[in-house]
Amino acid sequence: MSLTPSDTASNLIEKSGKPVLKTLKNQSSAPALRITQKNRSSKVRKLVLGSVLPVLTLVVWQYASANEIVDATLFPAPTTIVKSFYDLIVTGVLYEHLQISVVRAILGFLLGGSLGLLLGLIVGMFNRAEEVFDPTVQMLRTVPLLAITPLFILWFGFGELSKVLLIALGAFFPLYVNTFLGVRNVDSKLFDVSKVLEFSRIHQITRLVLPAAMPNVLLGLRLSVSVAWLVLVVAELMGADKGVGYMIQDARSFMQTEVVFVGIILFAAVGKLTDSFVRLLERKLLKWQDSYKG
Repeated sequence: MSLTPSDTASNLIEKSGKPVLKTLKNQSSAPALRITQKNRSSKVRKLVLGSVLPVLTLVVWQYASANEIVDATLFPAPTTIVKSFYDLIVTGVLYEHLQISVVRAILGFLLGGSLGLLLGLIVGMFNRAEEVFDPTVQMLRTVPLLAITPLFILWFGFGELSKVLLIALGAFFPLYVNTFLGVRNVDSKLFDVSKVLEFSRIHQITRLVLPAAMPNVLLGLRLSVSVAWLVLVVAELMGADKGVGYMIQDARSFMQTEVVFVGIILFAAVGKLTDSFVRLLERKLLKWQDSYKG
């Protein structure tokens, strides 16, 4: 079909019995549709490939347990673990322990993460603050949390305060270090712009420094969430009477290995969910970065 200058928009709507504009629209949307289908198939392929090893492990594990190749006391069958998981949910025991653990982790993370973010901003913005605080913080950062745990018990007892503070200490360092590095990596030209625009110090931080340092801050946030969840296990094993860590410790004392596995799987699942949430937050907040890849 050939088009002449005399053809108008109304003539183009349908010529030779074919809707031209509709055809052109379909042709333009075809590449986008193919890209979407390709991305979808790529995600499905990754999901399938990533599931091969776990599924194969479960099958071999179930076979070994059912045929008494391994000791069922030490390695209970996956079906036994699932049954135990179901029983703990039905009785409400799992929810009770999980609720307490999540509250502890959130409180500790909010306390330690907030302090880490605040001190990281201050130390990053002011050289004098770096000279005063950074050497001490870097020295304390190298001390293993397990070594400090006995001191926390002596100072704060076995109550909730010692557990929350221990989790806060673990969550503090990743956010502090990454916020400090993010602020120091901010382009100095941005500060020149802020002087021209006569920004106050608060406006400098909220409109220039924090957005520019956001990739490092979010990385620190992701690490702090992970560390807080890991330290929670240590905190609950050191003398709690409730929580997922206590549930694992109590089950170990009575050789209830299937319950121990339930607790481990629960920690892994919640940890993965929180990490995925932070990664989603990264993608939402860092869309403006062309170089960023979530």
